[in-house]
Amino acid sequence: MPNYITGLDIGTTKIGVVIGEVGEDDELRIVAVTSTPSEGLRRGVVINLEKTVQSIARAVAEAEQMAGVQVDSVYAGIAGDHIRSINGRGVVAVAGPNNEITEDDVRRVIDAARAVALPIDREIIHILPQEFIVDDQRGIKDPVGMAGVRLEAEVHIVTGAVTSAQNIYRSIERAGLRVRDLVLEPLASSLAVLTEDEKELGVVLIDLGGGTTDVAVFYQGCIRHTGVVGLGGRNVTNDIAIGLRTPVDQAEDIKIRYGCAVHRPEDDKETIEVPGIGGRASRRVSKALLVDIIQPRMEEILRLAYEEVKRSGFASLMNGGVVMTGGGSLLSGTLELAEDIFGVPVRLGIPQPLHGLREEARNPMHATGVGLVLYGLQQGDAEVGHHGGEAGLFDMILEKMRRWLGLA
Repeated sequence: MPNYITGLDIGTTKIGVVIGEVGEDDELRIVAVTSTPSEGLRRGVVINLEKTVQSIARAVAEAEQMAGVQVDSVYAGIAGDHIRSINGRGVVAVAGPNNEITEDDVRRVIDAARAVALPIDREIIHILPQEFIVDDQRGIKDPVGMAGVRLEAEVHIVTGAVTSAQNIYRSIERAGLRVRDLVLEPLASSLAVLTEDEKELGVVLIDLGGGTTDVAVFYQGCIRHTGVVGLGGRNVTNDIAIGLRTPVDQAEDIKIRYGCAVHRPEDDKETIEVPGIGGRASRRVSKALLVDIIQPRMEEILRLAYEEVKRSGFASLMNGGVVMTGGGSLLSGTLELAEDIFGVPVRLGIPQPLHGLREEARNPMHATGVGLVLYGLQQGDAEVGHHGGEAGLFDMILEKMRRWLGLA
């Protein structure tokens, strides 16, 4: 296992880097957490390669200086509204002697489950286990060694646009780093902010980022659905800039300092100062006007997220409620608004305590970065790549499935 694991969260508005040090007893200690402005991306997709490379290099350099180490490889997050997911199912006859299920049988059933028709412009990012079924006996996590005649597997397949994934790879490699794995961002965030009880009971994770809002549904300990809403915190900022006629950077500052997603009784009495554009004088406006701008957009984002959950078929099984994370979840009133829309308890997803977890990492905006480091810790010494041969792919999938199910 490497001495250090680095998570690289490539977002629309920020590049986050988290470095974890792994001790001899596999204990993880967070030694660096940095966040720098992101340029060159829109809705999680690279639109300017050179600016993205510069943003990554700058963010990693700051983290290296903080940790006092040199970063060679990273676990990188991938998101964006090009992400799509489907559920697959495979069935095979057990071929082993005495009807004993072997790892070869598991490979074959995974092969059958992943045999879905994909457009040529899409590639598989993750194949995530839901359950195995042996002779109609459901809920099996690891069938190897069991006796059976018929083996089935239900998996969750996450796909992304080939070019979008390639451009993320190229940006990281041109910044002088090696990509150990591309990881779906809400999947990484779930490792940092969700409990096993929540995933077992049924929980929705909403990662409200700058350019997109990621949705992941868990039930009975497995991921059941993933989706992306193509709106995020940047849309709120742009609405403020247009509605109050102020520069975008000033609109972001106003959102952070005074923004709220729901009306409060005192809003009509409170005023805020709004800088003008192009040298025009500042003016004061009612805070209620600011909320009038923010609330409709936040409602739109959360209602679209709720529609995504309803499409999953698990909306009635959210017994663990909703967990909101990402920088956008810090906007005042967001949890209250989400409770009204989803009709279940909502909590803020803060990275769970780790040994040596720096205080700055105890923030929803770093959930993905911390989760990427935890994901890397799960992988052990495995050099997980995207472009290996087919045999290597199946070994990688099998190993990932074991680790996600807590069997390795």
